[in-house]
Parts: sequence; structure tokens; C-alpha cells
Amino acid sequence: MEVLKKIQTNRFALLMLLMAALFFSACSSRKKTVRPNVSAVKAADAMAHLRNKQLYRFITDWTGVQYRLGGLDKRGIDCSGFAFLLQKDIYGNTLPRRSRDQANVIKEKSVAQLKEGDLIFFSFGGGMVDHVGVYLNNNCFVHASTTRGVVVDDLSLPAYQRALVKAGSLTN
Repeated sequence: MEVLKKIQTNRFALLMLLMAALFFSACSSRKKTVRPNVSAVKAADAMAHLRNKQLYRFITDWTGVQYRLGGLDKRGIDCSGFAFLLQKDIYGNTLPRRSRDQANVIKEKSVAQLKEGDLIFFSFGGGMVDHVGVYLNNNCFVHASTTRGVVVDDLSLPAYQRALVKAGSLTN
């Protein structure tokens, strides 16, 4: 008889817990207000203000292509491969394949002096250059992100500001 009472008590407690969970989940089911991502709005504005329409087409054609280390096609591309192809196809420039080598062939500028097509270099893993992007305008740049693929990002985001090591234009 005592075992039966414990089972009934446990069932009652479980039922009360389930009812409380349903009640509180119903209270939180109202729709959330969607706020536009400021960086996404800024990136769209930067794309809309590109002077070079070939550059616009190139970026839109590659946007979303996943990151693949050593990749150089639509099945996957890395940051230096993306900068390499963009410079070759849009500006007719020859660029080394690796980002740290690319950083060695630029004429350094401050971020305030950057122009459309200039290169921006980052170090996320220490002192050496390990990432590259291409400056657009309005403090935005395009790059092959390891987590999001080819995207336009806001250079003023703290993560990029901390990792920025060098920027400039090609010397050739």
C-alpha cells in the first residue's frame, strides 16, 4: 500500500511539473521583434555603393561559397584564394597565393586611406598574418570567413579591430 502511495505522489508531482512547464512556455511564446543586423545593413549599403560593377558581380557570385583551406573554386575557397582570384579577375593583378606572402607585396596605408580593392590583413592566431580581406568602402570588406564562407563584414567590429595588422594597395 505504501509503494502505491509513493507512485501516486510521484505521478502527481510529475503532472504538476508538466503543467507548470506548459504554463510558462505559453507565456513566453509571444513573437519576438526582429531587429535588423546593423552590420548586415552596413554591408548591403557598401555593396550598393561599389564603383566597380564587375567587383559587385564578382562578390555576389561568390557570396556564400563555403570556406575550404587551399580551395580555389566554388566547392570551397580560402581567404587568400579569394583575394588572389578577385585581384586577378577584377583588376588584372598578380598576387601570391598565401596571405602572409600577399602582405609582403603591398604599399602600406592607414585604414582611413583605403580605397575599393585594397587589401586588409589580420592575425587571429598570433603575430603572423593569417587572414586577408578586400576593402570595399564605408569600413566594409569582403573575405572568405572560416565559419560563414564568402561574406561582406564590418571592419569596425571589435574582433577585426583587434586582429588588424596591415592594410594597403598592391605595388605592381
